[in-house]
Amino acid sequence: MSIATMRGDGGQTGLSGGVRVSKSAPLVEAFGTMDELISSLGFARAICQDQEIHDATKRIQKELFRVASAVSTPKESPKGRPPIDDALVDALTEHVHRIEAMPGVLNDWSLPGEDPVSAAYDVARTICRRAERLMVGLREAGDDFQPNVLRYLNRLSDLLWLFGRQIEKQEGKDATLRDASKGGPRWSRAW
Repeated sequence: MSIATMRGDGGQTGLSGGVRVSKSAPLVEAFGTMDELISSLGFARAICQDQEIHDATKRIQKELFRVASAVSTPKESPKGRPPIDDALVDALTEHVHRIEAMPGVLNDWSLPGEDPVSAAYDVARTICRRAERLMVGLREAGDDFQPNVLRYLNRLSDLLWLFGRQIEKQEGKDATLRDASKGGPRWSRAW
């Protein structure tokens, strides 16, 4: 048995249930971006020294396999799409609220790169946002996927941003984008 099946040599890939599609299909781009996100989170986790964030990241990586499967499984597949339930989204939301409540985490916009680990989480966040945009495009094109997929990705990108800020705070790094002496509006949730 080899992973080199050669069935994809012509530019197609197989979905669950035996459906073959182009590797350039928007659906493949969307779940492929989730695969990229899982790997990016693996790198962030590998260099993260905070045990709580490390463990949460590993749990999220496993959840993302389920989310990607829910996207890549055709609706007509006999095995059915795995459900992405409210509890997955709610757990991320609770984590977001807990970190937001930490003093000094929500001070301002952040300039990625003050700390290698926080920068790794910022890269993962941007990949997550791309996956979210791709899913919105699929929905606008008429794809009928579970609404919690979008909710999950949206909440996850918030959490990944907060992981970066929490790590910077723990490391005593100032990644504030703006010079406080120049005034102007502070960080805004509108981004």
